[in-house]
Amino acid sequence: MKTRDLLFRGALALGLACFMNSGAADLAGAEFSAEMLQRGPDGSTTGRMFVGDGRMRVEVSRQGRELVRITDEEEGVEWVLFPEERRFIEHAFSEQAAGALGAIESKETPCSGMPGFECRKLDEGIVQGRPATRWEIRGSHQGQTYTSTQWIDTERGIPLIQELPNGQRTELKFIGNEDIDGRDVEKWEMVVTAPNRPETRTYQWYDPELELAIKQEFPGGVVNELRNIQVGEQPDDLFVVPEGYTRMAPPRRQGEAPGYPSR
Repeated sequence: MKTRDLLFRGALALGLACFMNSGAADLAGAEFSAEMLQRGPDGSTTGRMFVGDGRMRVEVSRQGRELVRITDEEEGVEWVLFPEERRFIEHAFSEQAAGALGAIESKETPCSGMPGFECRKLDEGIVQGRPATRWEIRGSHQGQTYTSTQWIDTERGIPLIQELPNGQRTELKFIGNEDIDGRDVEKWEMVVTAPNRPETRTYQWYDPELELAIKQEFPGGVVNELRNIQVGEQPDDLFVVPEGYTRMAPPRRQGEAPGYPSR
C-alpha cells in the first residue's frame, strides 16, 4: 500500500493552493474524480480533479482564465495547459521531486530516495497510542543544513511528532473517524508550537481508501476540500496534451539560459 504524508503533502493533493507549483504530484491510492473547493475570507475557488494510475489532472479558473495541470509520474513530466489559447508549458520533474516520490513509496527509512539526507533509527515506542519509530534526520537542501527528530507512525508512515533544533515542534494527533459526503475518514489535528510564536492548529481529514487528505482547515478560516468523489478508472485522454496545442517556452528564472523555442 502507498502511504501519503499528511503534514507535507496533503495540501498538494487538494491541488488548489499550489496549483502552479512544479514537481511531482501527490498521487492517491485509487483512481477517482472529484470537485475541488477552496474557501476563505477572500472568497472561494472551485475546480475539478481527476486521478488515474500514476497521473493527475487539475482544472481551475484563476482570474477569469482557465488553467489545466496534468502530471504524469511514470513519464516524469507535467504540463500546464491554457485551453483558451490552445497552448501549453512542459516541465520535467527535478531530482528533488523524484527523490521525494521514492521516499513516499519506500518504507526502509524516511530518507529513502532523498539524496543528501541521512536517517538514523533511534528507537521504537508508542506515541498517542500508536506504534511509531523515532528517527534522526540530517541533510542539506539549497545550501541549508537540515536536522530534525521525527516519530514516524508505523501504519500510516506519517510523522506524528517532529522536533527542530530551533525549538519548533509539530505534533499530529488522531481525533477519530467521521463521515464526510458518505466516506469514512480519519480526522487529524496538527499542532505547531515554537518559542516566542503563537500556537497554530490545522485539521485534516484523511481518506484511507484514497490515501490522502480530502479536507483541510487552516488558521485564518481557509478550507480546502474535495467533494462528490467518484472512485473508478479514469479515461486516458484526460492525461495527455490535446492535438493542436502549441508548446510554449517556460518562464525563465533570473540567471537561466533562454528556454527552448515553441513548436
